[in-house]
Amino acid sequence: MNLPMFRGHPPGLLVCAATEMWERFSYYGMRALLIFYLTEHFRFDDPTSFAIYGAYSALVYMAPIVGGFVADQWLGGRRAVMFGGVLLMIGHLGMTIESSLPVFYLALAFIVAGVGFLKTSTNAIVGALYPPGDRRLDAGYTAYYMAYNLGGALSPLVCGWLGQRYGWGWGFGAAAVGMAFGLVAFWRGQHLLEGKAEPPNPARLVERVAGLPRVAWVYLGSIGFVGALWLLLMRREVVGPMLSAIGLATGGWLVYYAVARCTRIERNRLLACAILIVFTVGFWAFYEQMGSSLALFSDRVVDRAVLGYEIPASVLQSIPSIFVIGLAPGFVALWLALGRRGREPSTAVKFVIAIGTLAVGFLALAAGTAMTAAGDKVSLGWFILNFFLLVVGELCLAPVGISMVAQLAPKRIVAVMMGAFLLAYSGASYLAGLIATLASIPASAVADADLLRATYGGVFLKLGIGAAVVAVVLAALAPLLRRLVGEAGGERVGDAA
Repeated sequence: MNLPMFRGHPPGLLVCAATEMWERFSYYGMRALLIFYLTEHFRFDDPTSFAIYGAYSALVYMAPIVGGFVADQWLGGRRAVMFGGVLLMIGHLGMTIESSLPVFYLALAFIVAGVGFLKTSTNAIVGALYPPGDRRLDAGYTAYYMAYNLGGALSPLVCGWLGQRYGWGWGFGAAAVGMAFGLVAFWRGQHLLEGKAEPPNPARLVERVAGLPRVAWVYLGSIGFVGALWLLLMRREVVGPMLSAIGLATGGWLVYYAVARCTRIERNRLLACAILIVFTVGFWAFYEQMGSSLALFSDRVVDRAVLGYEIPASVLQSIPSIFVIGLAPGFVALWLALGRRGREPSTAVKFVIAIGTLAVGFLALAAGTAMTAAGDKVSLGWFILNFFLLVVGELCLAPVGISMVAQLAPKRIVAVMMGAFLLAYSGASYLAGLIATLASIPASAVADADLLRATYGGVFLKLGIGAAVVAVVLAALAPLLRRLVGEAGGERVGDAA
């Protein structure tokens, strides 16, 4: 393949992009069906379904901390990607077995662990393919990001349609097939990685420990990690307290480090970074309603008929990725143009715009729901407008988050702060599940169209107001953040917040 956006880049970039595209195909295909599978197959009520969805999503963002550590210390990126892909395939195939809850939770555990091993490693391999200071890196990650979203756009169209039209097993099976394509692409192209994804100490892996090579113990321990995830999913009520404990411990350590181990400039920058990470939790907790409360809203309340054909609700989950593919190049060009004029917004202001746009998205959906006549369904246009505004917010916040951590965190603890950044995503996902319970509908009332509109409309109004308040608070803090960062000197770093 010789695609234009990959020309001039290391050949391994296309290998990683193809692998990640199919991994996202499998992951988002399964996720598009998950909330419907919980409510329609297992017949869980809304609060239980949202709790399971929130715990699963939280663990998905926590697992890369473990997977990345194992890859860095022992396996290397190449083996971690292959191992993660196999775990993902097992998980998706397990989802096709429509049997008991323990089997279902075990399948989810395999998927969570698979994402943890594969996702961090493909990201790291892409960075390793370029020499330090290579100006092609940003463009390379952009091409990689586009491939990522291509998989996210295609999967609900395929997996969602198959799952809701022909049976759950067909949809989950298609996700497994997609991951198989990704594994084949990576296996066939691994020679193009230029040796940049090998174990840090290959000789150590073959050393025998208690009768087995060390690498065997690493894999066995990783399977034990799957078992631990299985237990957490079956006892999902402990996930929230666990996240709180880890978050408090991380925050306490950062406070200690800032006070005892940092210069005044480093301390101020670290404080600004930590504050902005906290606000990302607020954004993603609202944004992640896409896969839970908004998904059920689209199924129950939205008029999905187009030209006489009713679109399956899960298929609508492809809309965000389609918008990202269409809008991302424009945002890149916009920031570059503003940067050349010295008018590019700081990171904090971009965050304010992102959260404010998200607020407008929920307020618009609440208004559209309120304006719908009694007995009618909400127009699909209002739902698409909401997704459009949420994606605009995503493009203002998501691409700059990792860059913010890299710029503001002291270099000696960048990896720790990246872990804290992932932990913030994890906490936001769990919080999203709790927020979604506000939109819970009793099973006896699902057929009451007027009650559905009133309930969902009221919840979206509250979410819009809540997000607007968060945006206002951050806007008030933006000058302080800019002063904290500005003391470090240097125009680029001073603009970070």
